[in-house]
Amino acid sequence: MNIAHWLLDAAQRWPQRPALFEGSHLVADYQAFAAQARNRALQLRHELGIAPGDRVALLMKNSCAYLELFYAIWWSGAVAVPVNSKLHPLEAAWIVGNAGARLVYTDAGCTFDGLALPAGCRELAAPGLAEPTPLPGDALLAPHPRLDSDLAWLFYTSGTTGRSKGVMLSHGNLVAMSLCYPLDVDAASADDAVVYAAPMSHGAGLYNFIHVRSGARHVVPASRGFQAAELFELAQTLERVSLFAAPTMVTRMVEQARLQGYAGEGIKTIVYGGGPMYLADLDQALAVFGPRLVQIYGQGECPMSITALSREAIADRGQADWAAIAASVGRAQACAEIRVLDPAGQPVAAGEAGEIVVRGAAVMQGYWDNPQASAAALVDGWLHTGDIGFLDERGYLTLTDRCKDVIISGGSNIYPREVEEVLIEHPEVFEACVVGEPDAHWGESVVAFVVPRPAGNLDALALNDWFLARMASFKKPKKYLFCTELPKNSYGKILKTRLRQWLKDPAGSLNDL
Repeated sequence: MNIAHWLLDAAQRWPQRPALFEGSHLVADYQAFAAQARNRALQLRHELGIAPGDRVALLMKNSCAYLELFYAIWWSGAVAVPVNSKLHPLEAAWIVGNAGARLVYTDAGCTFDGLALPAGCRELAAPGLAEPTPLPGDALLAPHPRLDSDLAWLFYTSGTTGRSKGVMLSHGNLVAMSLCYPLDVDAASADDAVVYAAPMSHGAGLYNFIHVRSGARHVVPASRGFQAAELFELAQTLERVSLFAAPTMVTRMVEQARLQGYAGEGIKTIVYGGGPMYLADLDQALAVFGPRLVQIYGQGECPMSITALSREAIADRGQADWAAIAASVGRAQACAEIRVLDPAGQPVAAGEAGEIVVRGAAVMQGYWDNPQASAAALVDGWLHTGDIGFLDERGYLTLTDRCKDVIISGGSNIYPREVEEVLIEHPEVFEACVVGEPDAHWGESVVAFVVPRPAGNLDALALNDWFLARMASFKKPKKYLFCTELPKNSYGKILKTRLRQWLKDPAGSLNDL
């Protein structure tokens, strides 16, 4: 099934229901939203020569036009290739070329001036919200027929560890992922307003489907991105606001809320994921926002749908084992089956760490034009996530680290997250990130990059004393490096590769990372 049918269905059921907002300003109801998508699909087919299965890339900041183009691409039977708008044009050009895209939409239509795009690929400016001129023909009154196995979304991984790979997500993958949302994450209804504060090229954009299916409101902030104060104003104006946020965004929301005395009015749900939410940060977010938080764990290869931790489990601090549950990423979602394996590929006992593998209807079809990487990641139907963690007796999954991030010092495994958890509990630490550094004697040593809170008086000696009072000395950082900010990609993930590179070649100030 072509997932664009969900938009057609919403338009037929609720034609006048408000659909697209720029800030608090309504720009289209569902009838107009669907009409725009259909007309743009006709343009793609008849004017621009896009055929079913062709790839169309989107290199744009968040906008209502982004959603319209998404659905136009699927309506025409083509494949959407959303590209991180913060990438350098050379990086974006590589993705467009690797995908073999026939067309790329950009905000101004001149991003790739002078850069090589694939033969036959055109760059066009993203259209405005004015109604496009109707084109002749009625072949696309309904979305072009697609099978569940047909490619719909070609997602390029964030590339924190090397060259991006194109994750192939089918229409069936997207349907399965979307149906998990109301079962495992949050009930969705027409009264909701989903706000796209995080990039629509990533997790935030993936959550559009279930909200289209529910006839909900879709809101793009006027800033076209994340500003906590703007988000709070939208929530109080529109009410029942839901959003996807990286943990770093939640931390900044907490800081801003405290500054202005805001307690979450108008926010229905904050779904967080995409990186570790440390227990100390979660405790502060609960204190400010109350029971509005839900956690998900997923990867581009199994988008948004490996596990979920409910708002009830997060908010119920009366449980004797609340800390362990809140530090987990929850239980398997309805479309996912999870195992934890040892290096020989055998399941481990409850509580024992190993690599997390998952299978189910949301797992990718493979990597685009990369059979070797596909074969390594998909083994007997199981996706090898590269993440390390353990399952407890009740099925709660706790992440410890990425396989490649484990530090082996003196023959002992040290998981950076457990060290970071202790550091972030210090009242004068805002953020912390731990990586391994080659050590001639120990193999690797632990290095902690620390962002202190403003007006604090934090030093390495005090932080080391704090750590040794809470964790084994063999896990303590050998170095504490203080900086004003940690390098992150546009999804809020800390770029450990950049920190490791700086340790190898410390050119420039730490604050230039």
